[in-house]
Amino acid sequence: MRQITIKENDSGQRLDKYLSKRFKTMPKSLMYKYIRTKYIKLNGKKCDKADFLKVGDVLTLYIKDEFFKQSEKPDYEFLKAPVKLDIVYEDENLLLVDKKPGVIVHQDKSYHFDSLIMRVQHYLYKKGEYDPKKEKSFSPALVNRIDRNTGGIVIAAKNAEALRILNSKMKSRELKKYYLCLICGKPKFDKGILKDYLIKNSSTNTVKVLKKPTPNSKEIITEYKVLASNGRISLCEVLLHTGRTHQIRAHMASIGHPLVGDSKYGKNKKNFVKDSFKYQALYSYKLEFEFTSESGILEYLNGKEFEVKDIWFKDKIK
Repeated sequence: MRQITIKENDSGQRLDKYLSKRFKTMPKSLMYKYIRTKYIKLNGKKCDKADFLKVGDVLTLYIKDEFFKQSEKPDYEFLKAPVKLDIVYEDENLLLVDKKPGVIVHQDKSYHFDSLIMRVQHYLYKKGEYDPKKEKSFSPALVNRIDRNTGGIVIAAKNAEALRILNSKMKSRELKKYYLCLICGKPKFDKGILKDYLIKNSSTNTVKVLKKPTPNSKEIITEYKVLASNGRISLCEVLLHTGRTHQIRAHMASIGHPLVGDSKYGKNKKNFVKDSFKYQALYSYKLEFEFTSESGILEYLNGKEFEVKDIWFKDKIK
């Protein structure tokens, strides 16, 4: 028999979700059986898989020792990733990281060990702020994603409460994300709000912009403002009112002004790529916290703005 006292980062989640994270080798069918037959108790009483855990709750477990031993084997895959980060802002709850083009946010089959989240976890581990041995069901996580070849601010939550709040704020559009981009040509109007529909083709990892809704399409709203132009290319600031896959790239291309360096949605294969553009000229350069609802431990961020100054293509217009 062993007991586990629930801590802050493990609270606020269902019992079965916690147990699945805590005991990765335990079959779910066996876990449910343990709960049903009272081999797992919550605060000394019979519990239900849907019970939500609170700080200070005590789990009593009459389960095989092998599940404890296997779950306690350290997995330090993140230590293989570089620890280098370009930090825009940091406090006890979160990190704002300037992700450079070429870095993926989460590991994939080709880059299984180096990713932004791995770098964040490695960084926090070295600082002593993240210890996998102590955090049985939580690990630092990213709140937003940016394409591999796009740069910009990515939010990383250091604790479970911050992650829950930030995910909620992202969903309710209380975090404003501004982008800078270089587009081919100059739009007819110096500013505008584009409203259309987008449909995704998963097999080609591309999207298509439509003027009218169709089954499986989603509305997209993109607000842009021309900051500078030489006629050939224009520097624009873009505010996303919706956050869809490749939204800025596809939406600007749909009005005849694809991003410089973007061969996927460009007018042709060149699309000014020869002008030393290795990646599409797109950067998530500014983040504003504009909370309109309860924000708990992150209330101090309300009204704050963070910006990346060094944008690699910002001075290309001459």
